[in-house]
Amino acid sequence: MKILVTGGAGYIGSHLVDRLLEEEEVCAVDNLTTGNVENIQHNLNNPKFQFINDSVLNEELMEKLIKGCDVIYHLAAAVGVKHIVDDPLTSIKTNVKGTDIILDLAHRYWKKTLIASTSEIYGKSNQIPFDEHSTERVLGSTKIDRWAYSTSKAIDEHLAFAYSKKGLPVVIVRYFNSYGPRIDEKGYGTVVARFIKQALKGRPITVHGDGKQTRCFTYVDDTVRGTIAACTTKGAEGDVYNIGSNYETSIYQLAVLIKELTGSSSEITSTSYESYYGKGFEDTIKRVPSIINAKKKLKFEAKVSLQDGLKKTIEWCKKNYTF
Repeated sequence: MKILVTGGAGYIGSHLVDRLLEEEEVCAVDNLTTGNVENIQHNLNNPKFQFINDSVLNEELMEKLIKGCDVIYHLAAAVGVKHIVDDPLTSIKTNVKGTDIILDLAHRYWKKTLIASTSEIYGKSNQIPFDEHSTERVLGSTKIDRWAYSTSKAIDEHLAFAYSKKGLPVVIVRYFNSYGPRIDEKGYGTVVARFIKQALKGRPITVHGDGKQTRCFTYVDDTVRGTIAACTTKGAEGDVYNIGSNYETSIYQLAVLIKELTGSSSEITSTSYESYYGKGFEDTIKRVPSIINAKKKLKFEAKVSLQDGLKKTIEWCKKNYTF
């Protein structure tokens, strides 16, 4: 088969490309806004791989590529909370228009499509763990740019479900704090990337707020494995799946663990959200996925422990970060 991966030079997308190339031909499209050509450099001479430096908003290009592929993994999106807050307009347009174009063309040429979504969908809900089908979405004011990402990705999901009702084979995955090699402080995996960089440089590891907010960090190999399972499992279409670990850790605990694993002398300090994100920023206190649906239907469960995953990520950062 020939597979199209949008956002294929990004952190998750490039790992997905690596895995898919083991068995299939892959075409990756990325405009390198948050993606990096270095993530796919090792594949550029592979005759089974094609890279196109362009945007999913280029409808003429996307029509040509979708017409010629068998399956679409749509990962292209504006990502990274700081990036969203700094430029909400471009982020909304990229996410909503991009997904609209992809699904319209997938429907026209009848191509199976996976839509990558996010745990941000759940917003500030306190119904823990987050269940794909029953959890209410609780968001802040539309004047707070932080919620633009959640809203735009929710529209993406609504579009996907609407096309699913028309019979298109489409599936949605919601990623929970993926991290691993190729993380970038400007894009996905922001907090892990920032903490590791600060620790390796011996600078203060800056925790926003009191550090009690919790997340479930998921190593990228598990993220990719769950993504492929969602797209290839028979009968998974027309549904949404949390792809993540359900091991909960606080941001402060993450900072402590990274300090220990790097052997850093860095001090762990507290800083305000406002100093980093600007005024009016809101954060979520807990973000824990229910893994029942993915385990039952996809036979997927995250396997890599946080400590093992961080060790691999730190080793990559030591070799690839420039200070």
